[in-house]
Amino acid sequence: MSEDVPEAGMNPEGSGGRADQGLPPPPPPRDIWAPGTPPSRPASDHPARRGRALLALVVAGVVLLGSGIGIGFGLAGGGGGSTVAQTPIGTVPQQSPSTGQTDNGLDVQAIADKVVPAVVDINTVVSSYGFGPSAEGAGTGMVLTASGEVLTNNHVIEGATSIKVSIEGRSGSYTAKVLGASPSADVALLQIKGVSGLPTVTLADSSSLTLGQEVVAIGNALGQGGFPTVTAGTITALDRAITVQDNRGREEHLTGMIQTDASIASGDSGGPLVNSSGQVVGMITAGATANLTQSSTDLGFAIPTNGALSIVNEIRAGHASSDIIIGEAGFLGVQVGDLDAATAARLGLSVTSGALVVGVIPDTPAAEAGIPESAVITAIDGEKITSPDALGTALHGHKPGEQVRVTWVDQNGTHTATVRLISGPAV
Repeated sequence: MSEDVPEAGMNPEGSGGRADQGLPPPPPPRDIWAPGTPPSRPASDHPARRGRALLALVVAGVVLLGSGIGIGFGLAGGGGGSTVAQTPIGTVPQQSPSTGQTDNGLDVQAIADKVVPAVVDINTVVSSYGFGPSAEGAGTGMVLTASGEVLTNNHVIEGATSIKVSIEGRSGSYTAKVLGASPSADVALLQIKGVSGLPTVTLADSSSLTLGQEVVAIGNALGQGGFPTVTAGTITALDRAITVQDNRGREEHLTGMIQTDASIASGDSGGPLVNSSGQVVGMITAGATANLTQSSTDLGFAIPTNGALSIVNEIRAGHASSDIIIGEAGFLGVQVGDLDAATAARLGLSVTSGALVVGVIPDTPAAEAGIPESAVITAIDGEKITSPDALGTALHGHKPGEQVRVTWVDQNGTHTATVRLISGPAV
């Protein structure tokens, strides 16, 4: 992954002073990944497919510190419908934040003892739907409510057909479902089934973070499970803009990020970044490395608590939007990739934009409608589709059982069919 590194004297948006003013300039662009364990199968073995489309593409341990990544959105593990409006979860003021400018004797063990009981391991399975063996991934989550609502990154559960959660101090694992997610903000809210009385994290107001403030990163490093890894560091920059890139060069832009030099590793995605009082100020999301084989880094990025929580509360209130998916989304059953003029000419197609179908899953609406590989989906319900992302966005607003009109172009011309969507993997 590459990083949007502002020029000297510029903030991440390109105006005013640097967000990390007074600190050494950031290193040159490096791969940015999201802490998650590598899938059991190389991403290159899967047909090309966009992270916002419908099936699941597994991105190596990545490119975003969370694990087995995929595409398409649903309520992994079953269950469904919309969430019920609930009282918003709030933040509390930061308590005596350590600036790191004096020796405050950061008690990492005491912080871990306070936070770890509310940190969970997340393990996923991503089905290849007959295109090869399934893949597995792992990440981290934070318990927000005693009834088992868990905050994590969307890329941790993206494309999952099974989500299992291990809880500190409890034996075995529990099934979880996706209550909602924002793929563009990389935030997801899960519900662990059959639990109560869980300890919860304390979320602090991230607007009062300061450069040099001491922090502790906690997560399921390398997806090994057991007691989380705990590392200490400082905040080295605020309000950073980064570009997260998978191993096919596809990019996702995240803004407002916290930068830290606390060591983080693949599998830490979704884990808490906490202050010296054990309050969560961010969610570990990405790291910069020299190459995609590097499993840990001391240049990490976290989504601020305030930003993540605003999405969580929209999900809990049942407020769906173009950026927020509530509950289970409908599944068409295609794997899609980008289309360029050269590919269109090679395939003998009359269009140069849309979502290129690179795989059709048997026994899905797409297969039953006769959509072939190498076709290009150009419209949903008459609305133009110009890319795989646009296709994902168009379908995310529909639930299983709903009908949509799909238009596609192949070597034989233009076709339209009405299909009934089904349940699929998590987005």
